Amino acid sequence: MRKAPLSHVRALRLHGEPPCGDALGWIKALPKTITPQQAWDTCPRADWMLWYVEACGVDRVTLTRCSCACARTALRFVPAGEDRPRIAIETAEAWCDGRATEEEVVAARAAAWAAAGAAAWAAAWAAAGDAAGDAARAAAWAAAWAAAGDAAWAAAGDAA
Repeated sequence: MRKAPLSHVRALRLHGEPPCGDALGWIKALPKTITPQQAWDTCPRADWMLWYVEACGVDRVTLTRCSCACARTALRFVPAGEDRPRIAIETAEAWCDGRATEEEVVAARAAAWAAAGAAAWAAAWAAAGDAAGDAARAAAWAAAWAAAGDAAWAAAGDAA
């Protein structure tokens, strides 16, 4: 990532969507001289950093690596033995290093989405408001996003 201070004005939209109110408040409260590393170290939620780093013009490989780092923070909520979210993250990381194909990333994404669906279904049966089920679903969703969201867009851009 860049070492220079970042402009907070550009960090207010991601994929055309504004950040949530809490994330927006965090972004607006950042000192104007903060570095990306300082922002990462002080951010209360890893997913907010995705808004921040993409809006600051970080390249797709770096953004994918950030997405993977965010997704990894939620793996502790994935039930033991459910490896699909972790594999999706590892596949996205391999894509960043040139060790995975676009097809492998797409397959890993599909598996992670299946894990997210399974977790959501199980959580609905167990209890709609069960925090562990919600966390597992969120972890699987984050892994799927990390695995393919950025890689697929980058691949589409390369193919165009």
